[in-house]
Amino acid sequence: MNRMRGKRIGAGAALVAGALAATGLAFAPAALAVTPETATINADCGSFGGGEATLTATQNGTAATVTVNSSAITAPIALGEDSISSTLTLVKAGGGTVAFTGTENPAMAAGDPVQVGPLSGTVASGDSLEAFGGSLQMTVFGITITCTATGPQSPGPFVFD
Repeated sequence: MNRMRGKRIGAGAALVAGALAATGLAFAPAALAVTPETATINADCGSFGGGEATLTATQNGTAATVTVNSSAITAPIALGEDSISSTLTLVKAGGGTVAFTGTENPAMAAGDPVQVGPLSGTVASGDSLEAFGGSLQMTVFGITITCTATGPQSPGPFVFD
C-alpha cells in the first residue's frame, strides 16, 4: 500500500511541475526580432568591384548582428578564416549612425564570393537602420576596401524591436 501512495504522490508532483513549467513558458517574454531579416543593396567598392549584396540582421535584446554576403564582390586573393577586420556603418532614421564590427569571415579562395560577419553592434528598440549613406570598410593585410550602397536597401530599412 505504501508503494502505491508513493507512486501517486510522485506522479502528482510531476504533473504539478509540468503545469508550472508550461505556465512559465506561456508568460516568457517574446523574442525580439528585426524586420526585415534580410535586405539587398547595390554596392560600389571602387576598384575592387561592386554589385548586389545581401545583408542579414539578427537581434537579441540590444545586441544585434549583421552579416554581409555578395557573389558580385569577390575575394581578390585567398583569405584565411577570420582575417578580415570589418566595420559596417548603418544610418539611423532619426540621425546618427550605428557601427557593426568584427573579424568574422569564412576562409575564401581567390574569386570566391565575399562574406563578412556576423558583425556585432548595439541597437535600441525602434531603431530604423539603412545601409544607404553608410559604408562597409574591410581591412585585409593592411589594405582598406570601402564599399557604399548606391541606393536605398530593399525592401527597406532594418527596424529593431
